[in-house]
Amino acid sequence: MKNIFIFFLFLLLFVACKKDKEVETIKYNPTSVTLAVPDWVESSIVGSMPIPADNPLTKEGISLGRELFYEKMLSGDNTKSCASCHLQEDNFSDPEQFSEGISGDLGTRQAMAIINLGWDSKFFWDGRAISLEDQAFGPVVNPIELNDTWQNVESKLNMSSKYQKMFAEAFGTSKIDSNLVVKAISQFERSMISFNSKYDKFFYENDASVYNTSEMNGFDLFFGDAECIHCHSGPLLNDPVFRNNGLDVNLTDLGLGEITNIASDNGKFKVTSLRNIAESGPYMHDGRFTTLEEVVEHYNSGVEGNSPNLDSEMEHFVGGINLTAAQKNDLVAFLKTFSDVSFLTNSEFTDPN
Repeated sequence: MKNIFIFFLFLLLFVACKKDKEVETIKYNPTSVTLAVPDWVESSIVGSMPIPADNPLTKEGISLGRELFYEKMLSGDNTKSCASCHLQEDNFSDPEQFSEGISGDLGTRQAMAIINLGWDSKFFWDGRAISLEDQAFGPVVNPIELNDTWQNVESKLNMSSKYQKMFAEAFGTSKIDSNLVVKAISQFERSMISFNSKYDKFFYENDASVYNTSEMNGFDLFFGDAECIHCHSGPLLNDPVFRNNGLDVNLTDLGLGEITNIASDNGKFKVTSLRNIAESGPYMHDGRFTTLEEVVEHYNSGVEGNSPNLDSEMEHFVGGINLTAAQKNDLVAFLKTFSDVSFLTNSEFTDPN
């Protein structure tokens, strides 16, 4: 019996050593990647996407990040992944008002869309993360999200020969740690760019034929009487600041103020991109609006003038802007032209397994 035990122990050690040997012989020669960003984006105020010097984009890194984005071993009970709350067909956001963690608990904010984030410098609704890498650390250890420890996640991944090989190819080491995990996920998320909507064809490629009358009327409203352009502009259709858009008089969520502890930041939240906005509902930080029609009606007649720290851009909405029913319909029709079907169905972003 003792001899059989020794034999199997030797066999296990042999297999493990063989796997380590195979990983060690993998040649580290990552392939550099340049994202296909339209010239009109890079020549705008947005410019080229800033890439961290310590995390350059590579084919191997993006491929690994894609695997990890869909990897359920990142959760405490191996049932959920990043993709569980960020669905591609929903602009990599959650169609539910609040996402459900592995324990069944619900969050208190709507899961934000993952799109063109490589240009951002603040993440989450309250701006508590300062880079994509910083952002990716949070969900794994959040008790109402993936609810695990990084030590446990590292142990699980290090037992996978597939991941040992992929990390060796992407980063030159088969020893997996949390820093490399978030670097890979961040590379994948930086590759998730979207600039191929009907709006882009009209506005940047000068193809006037793509718009019908209602969409054209909505375009005029967006840049005119509806005043949307002040907070949703440029190729990213967002704004790099935090604003209070007059949702509440009594603040139950302090937003940015909860992070900075500055009273004048209370009630301010990140201005999201309008790209693929028709697929990103529900809307606002707490997902209170189900439809774009409800969002438009908020700005048309629902902005609370007495909301603490109301943004100056919201002042002209106080008391209502009196859009007609036809105008509101036209504005919604225009907002839908920000949708990029090629992004929402891109096979490079789907689950690789």
